[in-house]
Amino acid sequence: MLHYIYDGSFDGLLTSIYEAYYRREDIEDIVPKDSMEENFLVQKVFISTDGEKSRKVYEAIENKISEEALKRVFYAYLSELPRHGITILKYLQLGFKFGPQVDLNLSNDIILKMDNINYKVGMEKHRMLGLIRFKQLENGILYSSIEPDYNIVGLLAPHFTSRMMNENWAIHDVKRGIGVLYNKKEWVIKDIEVTDSLMIKEDEEDYQELWKAYFKSIAIQSRINPKLQKRNMPMRYWKHLVEK
Repeated sequence: MLHYIYDGSFDGLLTSIYEAYYRREDIEDIVPKDSMEENFLVQKVFISTDGEKSRKVYEAIENKISEEALKRVFYAYLSELPRHGITILKYLQLGFKFGPQVDLNLSNDIILKMDNINYKVGMEKHRMLGLIRFKQLENGILYSSIEPDYNIVGLLAPHFTSRMMNENWAIHDVKRGIGVLYNKKEWVIKDIEVTDSLMIKEDEEDYQELWKAYFKSIAIQSRINPKLQKRNMPMRYWKHLVEK
């Protein structure tokens, strides 16, 4: 079994796609180095990220297949699901063969798998836009902590940039140790490590109590549906909600 190992970046994945295309080797999987497992049956080939090769694959997907295909590949990469690398490679092989019509081939297992992955990532992004709760720190920064299943923190940034453009804010994916930081001008994704307790602004707890009271007051007791609530707002997200 042959595994390509890359550095975990999107450029690294696209470089691996480039190498797989031109080397024409029988690859079992394309794996980020952080997810690599020891297995004496696996032959590992380490792929060095190459910006030029990555750019060529990026442009080939965009021009020879479609912008939608490029988005689907990126979402599959962000899913971090097992074997997402080889799924992307097989999807692109079909895409370069059939062109923009590739996603209409719903009888193909790879197309269906990509559909499923994109639905899951897109759905979590949609949910998270409504579940993020900010609290104001002593330094004036609005801070939110999240633990999404998928690596979607970068997908959330444009939404909050347009709606909170006059604030300094941070959305921290504590599960992955990364976050989006915004300084009223631009946003960046950086590694974040919180070693001390965050200093919450003095009156922030008062605002949180007001929010809890408002949330409770608008609830219609006769229409409370715990099963529906858990389906639309899974319990794994509740620890970061003020009202829970």
